[in-house]
Amino acid sequence: MNTQDQHHRGLLRPRLVAAAGAAALTLTAGLATPLNPAPHQAQAKENKKVLTVAVAQSVDSLSPFLASRLVSTSIHRLMYEYLTNYDPADNHAIPGLATKWEPSADKLTWTYTIRSNSKWSDGQQATAEDAAWTFNKMMTDEGAATANGSFVGNFKKVTAPSATKLVIELKKPQATMAALDVPIVPKHLWEKVGDFTKFNNDKQFPIVGNGPFILTDYKPDSYVRLKPNKSFWRGAPKFDELVFKYYKDGDAAVAALQKGEVSFVSGLTPAQSTALKSQQNIKVNDAPGRRFYALATNPGAQAKNGKKFGDGAESLLDQKVRQALFLAIDRKTLIDKVFQGHAVEGEGYIPPRFSTYFWKPEASQQLAYDPARAAKLLDEAGYKKNGDGKRAEKNGKPINYRVLCHATDPNDKAVGQYLKEWYGKLGIGVTLNCLDNVTDPWLAGTYDLAFDGWSVNPDPDFVLSIHTCGALPATPKDTGATDNFICDKKYDELYDQQLAEYDTAKRADIVKQMESRLYDTGYMNVMAYPNAVEAYRTDQIKSIETMPKAAGNIYGQDGYWSWWSAVPAGSSGESSDGSSSTGVIIGIVAGVVVLAGIGAFFAMRRRTTAEDRE
Repeated sequence: MNTQDQHHRGLLRPRLVAAAGAAALTLTAGLATPLNPAPHQAQAKENKKVLTVAVAQSVDSLSPFLASRLVSTSIHRLMYEYLTNYDPADNHAIPGLATKWEPSADKLTWTYTIRSNSKWSDGQQATAEDAAWTFNKMMTDEGAATANGSFVGNFKKVTAPSATKLVIELKKPQATMAALDVPIVPKHLWEKVGDFTKFNNDKQFPIVGNGPFILTDYKPDSYVRLKPNKSFWRGAPKFDELVFKYYKDGDAAVAALQKGEVSFVSGLTPAQSTALKSQQNIKVNDAPGRRFYALATNPGAQAKNGKKFGDGAESLLDQKVRQALFLAIDRKTLIDKVFQGHAVEGEGYIPPRFSTYFWKPEASQQLAYDPARAAKLLDEAGYKKNGDGKRAEKNGKPINYRVLCHATDPNDKAVGQYLKEWYGKLGIGVTLNCLDNVTDPWLAGTYDLAFDGWSVNPDPDFVLSIHTCGALPATPKDTGATDNFICDKKYDELYDQQLAEYDTAKRADIVKQMESRLYDTGYMNVMAYPNAVEAYRTDQIKSIETMPKAAGNIYGQDGYWSWWSAVPAGSSGESSDGSSSTGVIIGIVAGVVVLAGIGAFFAMRRRTTAEDRE
């Protein structure tokens, strides 16, 4: 099980690994487990249909204002409604808490109609006032803006004229208004919170929400337990309980799947995938993924106030050095030997799955594997080999780059060995710093290189925003939304342009210019686009929705479709209201609101690099 499924929100908090699945588990009387601490209760629940998803990432926070890890944000999608959602078939924006949305002629005022059939799990009605309060709190409280602040940075005013009408006024046009990836929370409970930087929403259960599931129990670094929301407006989920169980060891999660202790596992290694394909009652899903796998360069950690911090290597401040490191990596070898064909060679920042925004360098621009050219660039930058064949920093010390990697991720370790070999031939040393928690050194800027990655959403705005100067922490002591401390004026200008561009084709062209800029500067070396390789037990899960429907992933979707749609084995497949899950999805497609001329989809951040960064 590959832990690189996580997503990190930049410096917001490090990104953790992605989740792997675990299983639908029928608890038997007298069996005590971490998920069943009271075995005497199991007998009464003998026929309970429990879907347990093994995850290789622990929850960073149950507060949607703070969470950045993929497992956490995925759980929030189950707990809370967003204004809009994504169609599971092709990712276009569809109704969520809002049934429709429309802009003014100048596109500076957006009016959302809030549905009247969504209730909080404590019985109170979900209204436009809840949405207005959520956005206003993020606009006025820096702590509440930790995770999703980039979405409201351009908001001028947010009001709720009525229970079903939400009005958002913008400072300038914003192309992501049908793709605001912000969980709406109940005002009547959250307005009692004092310090949003410290409130983790993990003390009182069940947690009140209006999504398809209600979170009923949580144990840090162990499990999260949820039950169906019987009053969810789209219909209740089919399983009686959904459990996310943390597995630090991927092989242990796979073994649990084989034993029938878990139903679903994601992030499989090639060897695990091959072994599971021959297993009875196990189905392997191997589809193009929505994430990239990269090597990030410390560009010199800095804060918005201009203060420098961290201890990144001085040589990495030179663009030629960074480009030389690109040229020294043989992507084809990594795809063949490490990913064993379950990935595509990396190029631009956005994975090819999102064809509208996918970019690849021109032949003359490409930094393809060329050790001789890499050596020449290092020489030109003034880092020539000495008599021992080593290159030294300006202070005379041999160059030895510290590479942050996830201790639980076999890909990081395998790629790290190749880096030692390839960089070693250039006269550069490499020290792999494989940690269970890469968050602290990442946030402190005490690294040189780091394995990085994000799960990208249909709208790329979020993963683009984490490289802007505005995402840097306010001071060295603060936590920002930056991914890797990048601050480039030209990139920022392009970011502002794409955010204000409603024409899809024109916006895509600007986004590709941004990808080109990231590529040329050498801060983000995208090495691969890994497949989503996952497996589930067919004797526990009868059917489950992939996203997109054709060749899509199950875990970490842009929505809640997989777990909401999952049908227990032996079930008729009907939801609590008598309609089939397929019928519900067809109804969603039929009810889609299309905004002519608006190319905004969704900005989702899911990243996977530093162990606990999303």
